[in-house]
Amino acid sequence: MRLIFGVLLFYLYSCAGLSAQNKQLLYDFTGNPDALMINPGMLTDFKWYAGIPMVSGFSFQAGTNAVTVHDLFAADGLDFTEKVKDRVVYNLDINDQLSGTYQVTLFNGGFRGRNLKDFYSFGIYNEGDGIGYFFKDYATLAFEGNADQLDRRFNLGHLNTRGEMVTVFHFGINRRINKQLTVGARAKIYSSVLNFTSTKNKGHFITTKGERNLIANTIDADLEFRSSGLRRLEDAWSNNRSQLPKILARRMFFGGDLGFGADFGFTYHLNSKTVITGSILDLGFVYNSTDVKNYTLKGATTVEGIEAVFSGAPSDGVKDHWQEFVDDINDMVPYETNNESYITFRPTKLYGSLRYNFGKRIPSRRNYDCKDYVREGRAYDGYNNGVGGQLYMINRPKGPQAALTAFYMHRFDNAITVKTTYTVDKFSYSNIGVGVNFQAGPVNFYVMADNLLEYNNLVDSHYASFQFGLNIISWGKN
Repeated sequence: MRLIFGVLLFYLYSCAGLSAQNKQLLYDFTGNPDALMINPGMLTDFKWYAGIPMVSGFSFQAGTNAVTVHDLFAADGLDFTEKVKDRVVYNLDINDQLSGTYQVTLFNGGFRGRNLKDFYSFGIYNEGDGIGYFFKDYATLAFEGNADQLDRRFNLGHLNTRGEMVTVFHFGINRRINKQLTVGARAKIYSSVLNFTSTKNKGHFITTKGERNLIANTIDADLEFRSSGLRRLEDAWSNNRSQLPKILARRMFFGGDLGFGADFGFTYHLNSKTVITGSILDLGFVYNSTDVKNYTLKGATTVEGIEAVFSGAPSDGVKDHWQEFVDDINDMVPYETNNESYITFRPTKLYGSLRYNFGKRIPSRRNYDCKDYVREGRAYDGYNNGVGGQLYMINRPKGPQAALTAFYMHRFDNAITVKTTYTVDKFSYSNIGVGVNFQAGPVNFYVMADNLLEYNNLVDSHYASFQFGLNIISWGKN
């Protein structure tokens, strides 16, 4: 029973401590250089840009499609244990999840090449991503036990969670093919700080009537929990916390597990006002080989109890009999650990959009010579209004997870751009977001937030997302 509670606590801790992210407000925000990170094939007219370290791009998102903090901790006079049983154990199902992401840009920048059709970008950012699905049968067994659960099959496959923290080094190229098409690609190197995954579990636990005793317990398990980087961090936290910054810094900069990935994207103009965009991010993997500790429980057995004879038997004999019984179970359903390396794939993300521009034409701020402007310059010009829809998908342990967004964007000349969105996803059907991009000379600043209708009571919100950034942009000589 203590093992089940331990798994429960670890699950909740791991998902709450970490928290990949739908950046629908930033996507296709063409006046913002950070939007290149979501679509390397975005249309660009910058000569160069430079992000301010640590504040050039920060984002955070956390979501739960079921129970909220308010549901459990509100001062409503109800017993906490009863709230956990009624609102978590009995109310949630195995598709309910707790997930989230953070991302911090350490530095980034970009510049236009000698061939003016090419724009290069580079940088480093750190991100963490975690997700856990509710393990309903584990929680039910922990709270109710198995005494009154004859013939109920508890599904051990309900344990389904994964998380990671990585630093990403990237370099990309964006090329203007012609007036209609712009494409881009980005190469990535991942330096993993930590990883844990337990997503392919199978098996069951069932209590039935016994033949020699009142009940018989049967377990058929194929469980595995894999981790990399956790053990040394845990030791440092327990014994010498001053070592934590050194360990984290070393792993963030090529001292951890390494991996490779790529992003691809495009922008295509169907005509002067209608634009299609798309991108696929984090097609990559990490080879986990540092500080690996894996746990497995594989096998099957049925146990009816201990047939001990107490008349005249010494207490040591009872202890020996009990230990023999435990050893027999362990032989039939062995609990083992190993240090085998393993590969994990990044949570791949897919974006797509259709945008219709209208209203007053706003000239690009890019500096052109006459020939360049006649050939392609006006294709960079924008309009003060844009409306359309976006699709977002992310690969999760139980399959793709999608979100649909409708948006409207308005530009006040080249100084301020506002984008409003309405998003429907697993977490909310009433997610309204607003993003504002400010341009004061070369200084670019943006701030964006989602799910604004629930900001008056965040502890009762199923979803929260926030982004901001600060960049210096140059379009060339005026």
